[in-house]
Amino acid sequence: MQYHRILIKLSGEALAAKKDHMILEANHLIQVAKSIKTIHDKGIQVAIVIGAGNIWRGKMSAQIGIESSTSDYMGMLGTIINSLALQSALENLNVQCRVLSAIEVRSVAEPYIRRRAIRHLEKNRVVIFAGGTGNPYFTTDTTASLRAMEIHADAILMAKNGVDGVYTSDPSKDAKAKKINVITFDDMLKQKLEVMDLTAISLVKDKNIVIKVFDMNQPNSFLKVLEDDGYGTTIKKG
Repeated sequence: MQYHRILIKLSGEALAAKKDHMILEANHLIQVAKSIKTIHDKGIQVAIVIGAGNIWRGKMSAQIGIESSTSDYMGMLGTIINSLALQSALENLNVQCRVLSAIEVRSVAEPYIRRRAIRHLEKNRVVIFAGGTGNPYFTTDTTASLRAMEIHADAILMAKNGVDGVYTSDPSKDAKAKKINVITFDDMLKQKLEVMDLTAISLVKDKNIVIKVFDMNQPNSFLKVLEDDGYGTTIKKG
């Protein structure tokens, strides 16, 4: 397997319970934890960034009248809740895990320090980066790119909820949309394909980091996307 250290980007929505509108669904959380453990057991160092869409969406702020910076900080706090939930699920599987937060919440998480994060990874601990970048106006996609560069990750796994890769257009709206197996960062930016935040793409486009986009709901998908170059979509430097 060609990857030594990876960063997994998870959406908060993927952890939610759709039927009863709970922010977390036990089976979803357990299955994600098991998938991460499968990768971890292969000797790959694993870092994670989780969104907070199951708890707070920025578009809600305009409806309520919350200032945009405050809204972004609320989202960052939501990522801490999701990170602690995933940490607990991983520890229940006997996987050592640390949550490092860009916003100081010392009672529940360690402050984010790059060297400390790398040291945890070297000790074979899963590291979850919470609190976004610690600054408003940046998405968790951008956080994923930034942290991946800081820890020298080989790849970012974009685990999508029901989307199996990058398409030429939105497949739910365009019947002629075609799946793309491999694409460069430059072409992603030129075509403005909405797979992840374009700022996040811009950060890594000249780095030796590949992005793998795949459907996290498929069986063994987390491991398969690392072992099979034809699975999902690979985004890489041109």
